[in-house]
Amino acid sequence: MRSDLIKTGADRAPARAMLRATGLDDGAIAKPLVAVVHTWSNVSPCNLNLRELAEHVAEGIRAAGGTPVEFNTIAVTDGIAMGTPGMRASLISREVITDSIELAVDGHCLDAMVVLCGCDKTIPAAAMAMARLDIPAVALYGGTIAHGTHDNHPITIQQVFEAVGAHGAGKIDDAELTAVERDACPGAGACGGQFTANTMAMVLTTLGLSPMGFNDIPATHPAKAAAARRCGELVMDCLREQRKPRALINRTSLRNAARMVAATAGSTNAVLHLLAIAREAGAPWTLEDFEPASKHTPVIADLLPGGRYTAVEMFGAGGSARVAQELIAAGMLEDVPTVTGRSLFAEAAAAPRAESQDVILPVSQPLKPRGGYSILYGNLAPEGCILKLAGKGATHFEGTARVFESEEEAFAAVQQGRIAKGDVIVIRNEGPAGGPGMREMLGVTAALIGRGLGDDVALITDGRFSGATHGFMVGHMAPEAVRGGPIALLRDGDRIRIDAGLREIETDADLAERRKHWTPPAPKVTHGALAKYARLVGSASDGATTNAGLAPAASDTTPRHVHVTATEGVTA
Repeated sequence: MRSDLIKTGADRAPARAMLRATGLDDGAIAKPLVAVVHTWSNVSPCNLNLRELAEHVAEGIRAAGGTPVEFNTIAVTDGIAMGTPGMRASLISREVITDSIELAVDGHCLDAMVVLCGCDKTIPAAAMAMARLDIPAVALYGGTIAHGTHDNHPITIQQVFEAVGAHGAGKIDDAELTAVERDACPGAGACGGQFTANTMAMVLTTLGLSPMGFNDIPATHPAKAAAARRCGELVMDCLREQRKPRALINRTSLRNAARMVAATAGSTNAVLHLLAIAREAGAPWTLEDFEPASKHTPVIADLLPGGRYTAVEMFGAGGSARVAQELIAAGMLEDVPTVTGRSLFAEAAAAPRAESQDVILPVSQPLKPRGGYSILYGNLAPEGCILKLAGKGATHFEGTARVFESEEEAFAAVQQGRIAKGDVIVIRNEGPAGGPGMREMLGVTAALIGRGLGDDVALITDGRFSGATHGFMVGHMAPEAVRGGPIALLRDGDRIRIDAGLREIETDADLAERRKHWTPPAPKVTHGALAKYARLVGSASDGATTNAGLAPAASDTTPRHVHVTATEGVTA
């Protein structure tokens, strides 16, 4: 066992002494040591139930012959940070969480792990850490929040952001905004539409890193505790059978995940995160690989932000398994292994099938003929960008540039009524390095929806969009402005053409002439974690990771950077 490096032999007596101080006896120390890593925090509902779930995971590990070792790592809550300088920390936290899991697990030479995650960046970080460490591991999502109810209609955090726009336009008063705010979030769980958290939870399932159906169980559902205990038991099976994450994350499973995202009109953040997960796993996968997955996969799930239902209703309709069943029946998924030891197809076939539901439709009766995003290129994005197609299905927009140097500038213009029909809002210097941190523009996009402009303007940015965003929106413009991307050269009044059919984003402005006079802006941050990230981060077109250009380490049974030989002949 990996953990023999810290617990076996005379020279490991100090380590054993410290383990005993935590309450472990000889028998517990001799068993496999299994990390239970979670992102519990009480700052938001998203991760609020994870510490409780960790106890159930630990019970499962003990029952199956292991010794749980619990760690906590950080979380940055997008719904709270959104629209503030704090949102710069969100994407950066994905790297920090991944690094911290690696350091805690490798630093203690642990044998296997269960990762409990609850919100937008903690979920991809869990998969990235699993791929990087490549030890037996299981991931479990804490679950969606239940939707709130306002005026007898279900609402989520999405409606609160949109209410801010409506309030700014004078369509609702202070009392109504407060009522929406109070009604939206009833308890524990991550944001309730097919936003980033629920999209990425589905990705974990499709990649085979989580058992089918477990991530769909809402946070407050009674069945969640039993699912957590089963994950503790399952990780011990993985340890005995040496089932590891890199055997699950490959080009085929990534293609399946991209199709599931497309079929549910999921968050465009999945593009960024799947690229990062692929890099950690050493799997060949590029930005362009998302286009065929979206082009040839219809939208069959009627989910927010563009549809009617939340993740709670999707759970009742059969969840990820039902989406997989419909795509499998249409020949749109390929069979792959999963963490349970059974294949994806076997797991989907074993799942119960709701007889009466209208959340998830057959492929023969789609809501839209193609998936919820498209990859575009052109003289404004030579490395590519992502057009979100989760609105009313428009595929072409041509208008006049309104250029802003930050999210705050653009939001103020929207709220002050300075944006008109036909405008193309350009928000730049919000990319991975330029932000730094590639903030999401939900405040701006929701305000546009709230003011009734969602179908009449477009927005392009080197930043990102929340999974709750809908409308004609283009993000992840690469190269980003601060690194000389063409978006840096745009001016007010430039004509911009966005064409999903041709997969182009173009301007007729003389960018070459302007480049002669362009100089990069000074860094917004010069010290601390944000500045370090800005120096290290790669392009959004390659996942915006801080491991850009680094080959993944080979799979090994011993922790990297640890070169210890246990003394033979002496045991704990």
